[in-house]
Parts: sequence; structure tokens; C-alpha cells
Amino acid sequence: MEGGRGVIATLASVSIATRVLLIEPMFLAAVFAAGATYPLRAQTQTAKIVGLGAATCQRFTDDVKANPAVRRDYLAWAQGFMSGIISSRPPGVDEGLDLAPVTFDLIRQLHFLEDHCVRNSSLDFSDAVAALYKRLRQEGKT
Repeated sequence: MEGGRGVIATLASVSIATRVLLIEPMFLAAVFAAGATYPLRAQTQTAKIVGLGAATCQRFTDDVKANPAVRRDYLAWAQGFMSGIISSRPPGVDEGLDLAPVTFDLIRQLHFLEDHCVRNSSLDFSDAVAALYKRLRQEGKT
């Protein structure tokens, strides 16, 4: 019982945003691993996207303009979301896919998301991340 109180006290001292950033990628991975074994399609979502990925691309662009440091939070969400996608793929599909290859590092991925969202401001940020995942799949084939 004492150990449980310590964890609760520790979680209570952590900001809500930090808890979301820590828990959300694990939650998304579990959701995708639970049954999303069909091809990735940004336009057809069967699960409700939550967290930063639920924002529109316009909101992402506005947030980054207002506070450039928030880019890190969006990128962390994107990495967790893509980790959920890759872990849900059937055996033999996307095995060995590197989500942070040297040829398309995290800074380049962030620029991809920013550019994609500027060109597609009405889409959801999660759609931009799905497009990034597809781009990383192409990168893995080169």
C-alpha cells in the first residue's frame, strides 16, 4: 500500500502535460496493437485520436509560431504514434523499419511535419504524422 501512495504522490507532482506525454504514446501503442492490422490510411480512422495529434495542422502551425519549444512535444507525440503504428503491423510488414534513420533524422522529420501542415492546414496533425510514416517507409526502401 505504501508503494502505491508513493507512485500516486509522484504522479501528482508531475504536470498534466508531462503525464500525457509519458502515458499517451504507450496508450496509443496498446490501442494499435490491439487490432489495427490493416494498411495505414490517414483518411479512414477507426479510433479517436487524442492528445496533440487531435489538433489540426493549422493549430500545430499556430502553436509552433506562438511557442517554438512546443515543437518538441508534437514531435514526441508523432514518434509515439508512429511507434504504435509499427508495433501493430502484421508479421513481415515494416519489420526493421527505422523511425529515426540517419538519412531522415528527427529535425528533418519535424521540418517534414511543418511543411506538410503548412500545405494542408485543414488536415489533422495525425494525418501529417501518417504521411511522415509513409515517407519513412520510402526512406527504408532506398
